Amino acid sequence: MADSPYFTLLDHEGLLAVRGTDAAKFLQGQLTCNLNYLSETQSSLGARCTPKGRMISSFRIMPAEDGYLLAMDRELVAAQLADLQKYAVFSKSKLTDETADWVRFGLAGADAALLQLGLKLDQKADSLARADQLIAVRLSDGRAELWAPSSESVRLQETLATQLPQAAMNDWLLAQIRAGIGQVFASTRELFIPQMINLQALGGVSFKKGCYTGQEIVARMQYLGKLKRRLYRLGLDGDALPPIATQLFSPVHGSSVGEVVLAAHDTAGIELLAVLQQDAVEDGRIHLASLDGPPLRLLELPYELDSDREIQR
Repeated sequence: MADSPYFTLLDHEGLLAVRGTDAAKFLQGQLTCNLNYLSETQSSLGARCTPKGRMISSFRIMPAEDGYLLAMDRELVAAQLADLQKYAVFSKSKLTDETADWVRFGLAGADAALLQLGLKLDQKADSLARADQLIAVRLSDGRAELWAPSSESVRLQETLATQLPQAAMNDWLLAQIRAGIGQVFASTRELFIPQMINLQALGGVSFKKGCYTGQEIVARMQYLGKLKRRLYRLGLDGDALPPIATQLFSPVHGSSVGEVVLAAHDTAGIELLAVLQQDAVEDGRIHLASLDGPPLRLLELPYELDSDREIQR
């Protein structure tokens, strides 16, 4: 069903809200993305890093009433909330976990359903459309998300079900893998800098916004560094889905050469995203979990890295 129209409930992520008169100023110094680019019709991917440039969360961020909403791995919300509150103590910003206040649906091939709900969504990636309390978000591969107050959950699910089949979460994650969209989960917290999951290629890193936590390391890697590890898409035979953060191995090194970022079943086996060392990719012999583990094969990503274009943001 991954290539057919469908909807699915996005209950694997939570929502962190940052509201208040200083919300934009506060977050601008914390996040990789540039909040000046956000508007009622524009969202963004982004990340929050340690001072050493390692991501402690990644998310989609959009403007909301009096502030912003950030959708991220559900297991990261509480930790990010507690950590950010330490820095917001002198800011006129209020941070809350609004996971229970919202419902989110993933939509594929469902623009007609959105139109019926009064949402005319542009095809450009990261675009937003709003109607009453409903918000639609365009993803880079053409899929969309529908965000709404939790009180609308039953009505929206019934409405969508009259036009679209409901799919399992696996179909949504498989589409995310094929779109090459990496993500930080609790088990991969602090493992990657943004460029390792190609976040800069997806508009999630701004190199013109000025200082934020970890900015010096992230900028140095873009302008001066030679990135030895980045995101790849791979195929794997079999049915046993590898957990996130499973290590990958190659005979070119005596230790791990990468980690699984995200994995999902496809009709022929398994597809996954992984951060891998470049020399192991060039060698081509990549194995799951050990040097004797199942072999992986490289698959294409739908975009190319272009540092000149990436630094224009």
